[in-house]
Amino acid sequence: MADCKDMRVLVTGGTGFIGSHVVRALLARGVPVTVLCRDAQKAGAMPWSGQVEFVQGDLARLSPKQLDHLAGHGRILHLAWEHLNAYKSNVHEEEVLPRHQEFLTQLISRGAKRLLVSGTCLEYGLREGALTEELAPQPTTAYGRAKDALRRALEPLCAESGTALQWVRLFYMHGPGQSEKSLLSQLDRAIQNNMLEFDMSGGEQLRDYLPVEDVADILVRVTAQSVVTGVINCASGHPVTVRALVEAHLRLHRAAMRLNLGRYPYPDYEPMSFWGDTTKLAAALAAGDAQDIRCKGIAHGKDGYRGRS
Repeated sequence: MADCKDMRVLVTGGTGFIGSHVVRALLARGVPVTVLCRDAQKAGAMPWSGQVEFVQGDLARLSPKQLDHLAGHGRILHLAWEHLNAYKSNVHEEEVLPRHQEFLTQLISRGAKRLLVSGTCLEYGLREGALTEELAPQPTTAYGRAKDALRRALEPLCAESGTALQWVRLFYMHGPGQSEKSLLSQLDRAIQNNMLEFDMSGGEQLRDYLPVEDVADILVRVTAQSVVTGVINCASGHPVTVRALVEAHLRLHRAAMRLNLGRYPYPDYEPMSFWGDTTKLAAALAAGDAQDIRCKGIAHGKDGYRGRS
C-alpha cells in the first residue's frame, strides 16, 4: 500500500494532450506535482504552471542530479512519447524507444518506487472483440511494437528492483487539446466553417472511446494504489461505432451536416470491432478510491479507512 506521507508525483508529458489533464486532476486532489518538460515556454503557458514544480530538460540529456531528484518522487507517471501521429513510422522503434527505455531504466536503478507507464491498445494488434490484459500482444504497427518492447524491458527490471509497475493500455479518447488530425478535431473545424458535408470512412468500426478528462481521472486513481499492478486496460468497456460517435457530436453542437460515408478506407492497422475488458480496471479503481479515503483520513487525524458506510 502507498505511503500517504509520500504523495509527490512526477509527470512526464505533462504539457501533452493526456498529461495536461492528468496534472489538472492531481492538483484538484491536492497532490503536489513535478512536471518534466523540454519546452519552458509551452510549460509556462499551461493554466496550472504556477502550481507545479518544473524540471526542464530532455529526458535523454538529464544530469545525474536531475535523475536522482526525479527518481525520488513517490509516484511517477510516464506519459511522454513522440510522433503519435505516425503509428507506422520506424522512428518509434529506432529512436523513441531507446530514449525512453534508457530514461526509465535510470529512474528504476536510482530507486524509483512506483511507476505508471502509458501503453496502447495497438499492442493487441488485429484482434477483435473484448480485449483482456491476459492476451499476448501481437502489435502490427511500429508504435505498438515499440510500446510492447518497452514493457517487456521494464518488467524484469522492476521485478528485480521492487518497483511497482502499472502498464496502462490506453484505448481511444477525445476532448480539449486533442490532435488537430483527429477525427473529432476535423469535424469541429468543419462545424466552425459551416460546411454542409463531411468526408469520412464507412463509420461501422466499433471502438472504445472515453473523454480525456475521464482518462485523466482513471490514471490518477490507478496510480493512487499499488494493489493492482501489471497491464491494465484504460477503456470504457462499451463500444460504439465511429459513425454513432460522429452523429452524437453533431447533435451536441446542433450542426446539420451530411456525412459522406465511405470516402476514406478503413485503417489497415486496426480491426473492425474491438474494445477493452475493464474487469481489472474496476479492481484498480476500487483500490485507488479506498487508498484515497484512507490517506484523507490520516490527514484529518483519523485511524484510516475502514470501509464505506
